[in-house]
Amino acid sequence: MAQSNNSIKKILTVAFALCIVCSIIVSTAAVALRAKQQLNQELDRKTNILNVAGLYEPGDDVAERFQQVTPKVVNLRTGEYTDEFDPNKYSGFEAARDPAQSRTLSGERDIAGLSRQENYSTVYLVGDPQNPEQLILPIRGQGLWGLMRGYLAVEGDGNTIVGITYYSHSETPGLGAKVDTPRWKAKWDGKKIYGEGGDTDPEIGLVKGGADAKTEVDALSGATLTSNGVSNMLEFWLGPQGFGKYLAKFRSGIDQEAVKTVSIDEPEGA
Repeated sequence: MAQSNNSIKKILTVAFALCIVCSIIVSTAAVALRAKQQLNQELDRKTNILNVAGLYEPGDDVAERFQQVTPKVVNLRTGEYTDEFDPNKYSGFEAARDPAQSRTLSGERDIAGLSRQENYSTVYLVGDPQNPEQLILPIRGQGLWGLMRGYLAVEGDGNTIVGITYYSHSETPGLGAKVDTPRWKAKWDGKKIYGEGGDTDPEIGLVKGGADAKTEVDALSGATLTSNGVSNMLEFWLGPQGFGKYLAKFRSGIDQEAVKTVSIDEPEGA
């Protein structure tokens, strides 16, 4: 006797077959679209870098504009370039997940809330690589609700900020999310990272009640924890643990040929 269409066996058979077919379709689509997704991610990365440098207008050819930019991989311990990695492919964010390419952070050393930090990071030089007009630095750290990722553009003097942008965050709309509004980002232009001492400890930070110093930026109204997160990540990435040693070479006026290329031989515990 033929089974009823409402039998448990037929229902389970149809459901299983449907799951198999859907899985095949989804897997095929994921594989087929992977190259396009990677291309779109690369395009988005380049667009954000150009935006923070003030080099992009809607409708511009991103590939053509990006010819003004030279990526370099920097040893964060020494502030010197290395040729051990392809700067067009190396990702400091991914390297931070690999214990062999990163170090553990804890306590006061982890003011940005990262847990781990890569040993090498990619910077982007605008103009002549030997005497760049701007340095684009990747920055990240914890905000109120999660990790904030962005770029900071600094003039070739290694001290004057050109712009800041956050391309990935989960901050509260209308409050912390103002980190990515043009009005707030415009406040960073011309601000100084370091004071007159010339050391690697940054003074730039967010303050309440109106910024009146070259190293101060207005905090986000109603978003104290997000503002603290921004200040903390800048203190971390612009200090000795981040790009502090690298930027010091520019502030000292050293010809950037002196920012020599080194290999990956430094001791892990440095």
